[in-house]
Amino acid sequence: MTDDSEQQIEAAPPAKSGPVDRETAGPFDEAEANAVRPYIDLGGIKILPREGLNLRLEVEEQTKRIVAVGLDYAESTLQVQPFAAPRTSGLWAETREQIRQQVKQQGGRVEEREGPLGPELLAEVPVVAGADGSAKRLARFVGVDGPRWFLRGVIGGAAASDVDAAAAVEDLFRSIVVVRGGSPMPPRDLIPLRMPNTPGTA
Repeated sequence: MTDDSEQQIEAAPPAKSGPVDRETAGPFDEAEANAVRPYIDLGGIKILPREGLNLRLEVEEQTKRIVAVGLDYAESTLQVQPFAAPRTSGLWAETREQIRQQVKQQGGRVEEREGPLGPELLAEVPVVAGADGSAKRLARFVGVDGPRWFLRGVIGGAAASDVDAAAAVEDLFRSIVVVRGGSPMPPRDLIPLRMPNTPGTA
């Protein structure tokens, strides 16, 4: 077993990635959020209701646990997942590499670029559609490292290529509040999600 000094020489922990104004413009930590706003409480994240926004919970069939939140908005889809993360280092750099490998294994193409939220991946993923199965789906993978959490998003539909739709969905992503909670959790564990309170209740 290597000691700490050897590990530090091998590789410095990956830096946190996210917009420079994250603390004031989001995505927010629970401690940074406006407490009086009428958020929809989903446990690990809170969503601010807005006109035209539809919310779906994605449930794992075997365990019946909620594994992601799907948001339909501005002719686009945004799937979000909050994860526990180390206090000082980020997860987005490592996660991007994993996504890149997955997309390539599926026969897709992926490119990294600098977006409004920081580094992101634009992927072209083959989907089975019609007899020839040659259709491709465009998706943007975004991620932000916060204090002891990491918020991952997958953007599809119009916001993957249309500038106006992209701005609307990026604004939606940045309005999300992550509720990490005080209990110990291993990094990369999904922060538990749950059914929402009735929309409109504080």
